[in-house]
Parts: sequence; C-alpha cells; structure tokens
Amino acid sequence: MRGYPLLSIIVVLALLPGRALSESNTGIFQHYQHLLDRHLIEKTQPGNGLVSAFDYRSALASEGLKQTLTGQRETLKALNPDTLEGQAESVAFWINAYNFFMLDQILTERPDGELVSSVWDYGGRVNPFIDSVFERRSFVIGGREYSLNDMEKEILLGKEYASKGWKDARVHFAVNCASVGCPPLRDTLYTADNLERLLAENARRAFNTSRHLQVKGETLYVTELFKWYEEDFVEASGSLKAFIEEWADPDVADQVAATSSLEFIDYDWTLNMPDNFPALRQPAD
Repeated sequence: MRGYPLLSIIVVLALLPGRALSESNTGIFQHYQHLLDRHLIEKTQPGNGLVSAFDYRSALASEGLKQTLTGQRETLKALNPDTLEGQAESVAFWINAYNFFMLDQILTERPDGELVSSVWDYGGRVNPFIDSVFERRSFVIGGREYSLNDMEKEILLGKEYASKGWKDARVHFAVNCASVGCPPLRDTLYTADNLERLLAENARRAFNTSRHLQVKGETLYVTELFKWYEEDFVEASGSLKAFIEEWADPDVADQVAATSSLEFIDYDWTLNMPDNFPALRQPAD
C-alpha cells in the first residue's frame, strides 16, 4: 500500500524507548492531517467566532480514502501510549485520537451506504438498546480497545489526569462530536507546542460564536456543554460564569459578568457537514 514504508518508519521511531512523541506527533497523525487538509472547512465569523464543517461527501469521493483511514488506524494500533511524555504531549495525543476516530466512525459505518444524519443514528438516545457511538469500545490504540468516552471522560478528564494536575476543562472545546452544536473541529493537529494556544483560542472563539454563547439583556445563554459538564467547569474556575470570564475576550467577559440569569442553548446534533451550517452554504445561483 502506497505510503506504508514511511508509516512503518514513523511507528518504529515512535515506539523506541525514551523517544518523545512530540518530535514525531505530526508524523503519527499524518493520515488524519491529510483528511483535515483536504476536507475540513473553517470560516471566521463576525467578532472572530469560528465555525467549521467536515465535507464527508468529498472525502468519500476522494481517491485513497480507505488507505488513509487504514493507515491511521494501523499507526495508532501499533503505538504504545505509555511512551507519551508529559501533560501537553499526552493531552494533545488523546484529543487528536478522539477527533480522528470520530471522523473514521462516520466515514466507515454508513447504514445502507448513506451517511448518518446524526451520531445518535448509531444508537443511544434514538435506540437505547444499542450502545451509542460514544460507548463502543471499538477504537484500538496500542493493542487496547477504547471508546470515545474512555478517551474523553476516563483519560483526558479522568481521575488519573486530575491527580496529576493535567485535567483541563477546555478540552470540552477541543474534542469534536461530529455535530453542528459541538465546538469546531480544527484544521491543524494538536501538538505539545501548540496545545495551550489552541485550547485558549478554542474557548475564546467559541464564546464569540452565537451557537455557543449569547447575551440578551441580563440573561446569559450558553451551550449545553455547560449543563452536562458543569462539574468540570466549576472545578476549574469556581463557577460557570467564572470559567467563561476567565477565557473569553474582555468585552465578552464584561457582558457575561453583567448577567443575572442563565439559560442553555439547545444542542444541535445534526451531522457537522457543510450543508448544515447556514454560514457555509453556497448561495443559490
């Protein structure tokens, strides 16, 4: 398969004892980066907000998609996550892994050959008798099967990382659930070098995007992420408002500070494809 000799070298180097993965992080996720380069659309919104969509249809129509997905799966299958060194390298790795496997799931499992309209089409809310996409332990890293929930809730936001001081509530604005309501998928890999910048930028730009935050009079409207993961945000900053004020642009923080009530914006679970974002739709001829 074309590209595999280079892939093999990368995997071997990554697994060498004592070698920091930060030196080859972009190599480890080179196939995932290829998908982002070719099929992710980012668009800045007024006020420096951000929306992004993945063009699943163009990916499915592209030459070599199967090889790209297989190559990335095989790299992660062979990689030993115990060789990750330090907070930034580890957090960056697991964010990339989560985001890749979410795309891989959508592109690979297509009922009747069609894209799902929402991740809940796989099971869970719509069909509680079938594990949701977040619960399935079907993603292999280092020979071990993980679920998306394992990566996000048990590793990135879990007790071990918390005990090390590595838990960061801003991760909620980095992992992407392939839905319109989710904070944007980014067009670049997370690395040890850019992790802090991207986590801060993701939160700031989310708070500049009406899908995630609005202030109307004295009422603050925020994404339902703050309802589902309130404990993480309170643990990080003392309160939901304090977390937003800490990471928002100063003018947004001032508006938030002046509010006296809190409401939640309904989460849009529609698949994060371009047609589902008004800001990305092509005007009719």
